[in-house]
Amino acid sequence: MHETALAKRILDAVIARAEGRRVLRVRGTVAEDEALSHESLAFHFAAHARGTPVEGASLELELRHLAARCAACDASFFPEHHMRRCPRCGSFETVLEGEPGVLVESIDVE
Repeated sequence: MHETALAKRILDAVIARAEGRRVLRVRGTVAEDEALSHESLAFHFAAHARGTPVEGASLELELRHLAARCAACDASFFPEHHMRRCPRCGSFETVLEGEPGVLVESIDVE
């Protein structure tokens, strides 16, 4: 249930930024490395938002592609299907270049 906890954290941040105003739309990005369902995240966000100033707001998240770097051979590549195996040497000793997770970039309020 990664999506429900993430949806709650997004909602808490949005409520704090909205300062009591009604929220119409939340826009941001989600890192490609996050193995989550966008539909499930939107469902949990809407469920947590019931009874708050964010109820009914749309959640618009764009996918951000993160590169990875191999610690063994220093190759840079874009992981496929959440597998961070280096295509050059086959090593799994890789690190993401960039910040994984969800980034709320803006909120529209009344």
